[in-house]
Amino acid sequence: MALAFVNSAVALPGGHFMDLLGTPEATNRWLTEHGLAPADAGVQEMCAAQLRSLREHLRSLCAARVAGLPALPTALSAVNDALSKAPTAALLYWDEKNGPYRAAPCPTDQILGRALATLAANAADLLAGPDAERLTSCGSTPCNRYLLRHGRRHWCSTRCGDRARAARAYARRTRPQTD
Repeated sequence: MALAFVNSAVALPGGHFMDLLGTPEATNRWLTEHGLAPADAGVQEMCAAQLRSLREHLRSLCAARVAGLPALPTALSAVNDALSKAPTAALLYWDEKNGPYRAAPCPTDQILGRALATLAANAADLLAGPDAERLTSCGSTPCNRYLLRHGRRHWCSTRCGDRARAARAYARRTRPQTD
C-alpha cells in the first residue's frame, strides 16, 4: 500500500502529470479502493491536502533511502505525526451471531487520522523492513515512481521498460558514426 500511495503522483511523458489525489473526489475514490475509507466518506480539500503532504514526505524518505542519503527531519516528523493520529490497537467486540471479533474503531470524524496512520505505518514498515534494500526508483525517464526490485527488474511497469528500451535503441540509431 505504501508504494501505491507514494506512486499516486505520476509524471508522464510529454511533461504531463497525473495526481490520483488531485481532488477531494479522487482522494475519496483512492482511499475507498485501498480500503481506507467508505465510499461516502465525503473527503474535503483540507483532508486531501493532508494526504498529499504526507505523500510528498514519504516520497522524500523513499528518495533518501534509494540514494543512501540522510532523511529530512521534517519528513520524519511528518510521518511520526501521522503514525500517532489514530490508535493502532484493535478492540474486542462481540457479534450475537458469530461471537467475538476484533476491529479498530473508526468514527467518521477519525477516517482521515486512521488513513494517515495506516499509510504512515505501512511506509515505515517498508522503509525499515527487510524489503527496504530492494526499494528503487523506476529507471525510465520521466517516470517518478518507486518499486521493489525483483531480479533484474528496473522499471515500475512494462510500459516504462518499453519506453526505456526504445529510447536506448533510438539513441544508438541516431548516434553519429565515427571512423
